[in-house]
Amino acid sequence: MNKSLGILAVILASLLWGTTGTAATFAPMLSPLFIGSFAMGIGGILQCGLAISYIAKNRALLRLYYRFLIVGALAVAIYPLAFYSSMRLSGVTIGTAVSIGSAPILSAIIEYRSRDFIPTKQWVIGSVLGIIGMSMLVFSDNSATTIQYNHISLGILLGLVAGFTYALYSWTARQLMLKKVNSKAAMGATFGCGGLLLIPVMLITGAVFFDSWNNIAVGFYMALIPMFLGYLCYGYGLSKIPASMATTITLLEPVIAATLAMLIVGETLSLIGWIGMLLIFICLVMVSLSNITKN
Repeated sequence: MNKSLGILAVILASLLWGTTGTAATFAPMLSPLFIGSFAMGIGGILQCGLAISYIAKNRALLRLYYRFLIVGALAVAIYPLAFYSSMRLSGVTIGTAVSIGSAPILSAIIEYRSRDFIPTKQWVIGSVLGIIGMSMLVFSDNSATTIQYNHISLGILLGLVAGFTYALYSWTARQLMLKKVNSKAAMGATFGCGGLLLIPVMLITGAVFFDSWNNIAVGFYMALIPMFLGYLCYGYGLSKIPASMATTITLLEPVIAATLAMLIVGETLSLIGWIGMLLIFICLVMVSLSNITKN
C-alpha cells in the first residue's frame, strides 16, 4: 500500500510539473534563468521552512552525511537553470522531453554504480519503451512558433544537463533517507540549500520581474504550485520507492507538457510524436506495476 501511495504521489508531482513550461510562456519578458532560480529557489526555501523542525531533529545525521547534502544542493541549483533554458531554446515539448526523458536511464546508472538498484526485466523493457517514446517525441516534427531552430542542439544539450542533475538530486535525497534521515528533513535541507544558492542568480536576472502583474503571477504560481507542492509530493514518493523508479514515472511530465503546449501554446505534434506519448504511457504502467508486484 505504501509503495502504491508513493507511486501516486510521484504521478501527482509529474502532473504539476507538466504545467511549468506552458506557464513560463505567459511571461516571455522573464529570463529563463530568473524563472528557474525564482521557482526552485523560493519553492525550495519554503519547503525548508516547512521542514525546519525535522531538519533540527536530524541535524546530526545531516552533518554526518554532508557530502550527499552538498552534492544534492548543487544539483538542485543547476537543474532549473538548465531546464528552463532548454525549453526557451528548443520549445516546451522538446525541452521537457529531453530533460525528464533522460533522467531515468541516468538515475539507473547512478544507482547501479552505487549498487542500490538491480533492474528487473519488466523495468528494463518499460524503461526502453519510455526512452524510445521520449526520443520519438523529441524528433517528431514540431512547428512551435516559440522555437529558435538554430538553438535546438544547445537546448537538447542543456536538457541532458537538466536530466543528469535531476537524477543526481533524486539519488542524493534518497540516500539521505536510506541513512535514516527523515524524508521531510532530507528534502527540506537539500532544496533549502539549493534555494539559497539560487538567490544571487535571482537577484541578477530579475530586473523586470515587477514590471507587470503577469510576471508576478507566473513567478509565484511556479514557486508555490509545481515547485513547492510538487516537490512535497515527490519527496513523499522518494521515501517509498527507489529514485530510478520515481524518475521513470515522471516520464508522464513531458506528456502533460506536450499536451498543454499543443492546446495552449500552439505547438503541434506529428503521428510519430503521438506514438511516442503512447509508449511513454506504456512505460509508466509497466514500471509502476513492476514496483508494486516486486514489493
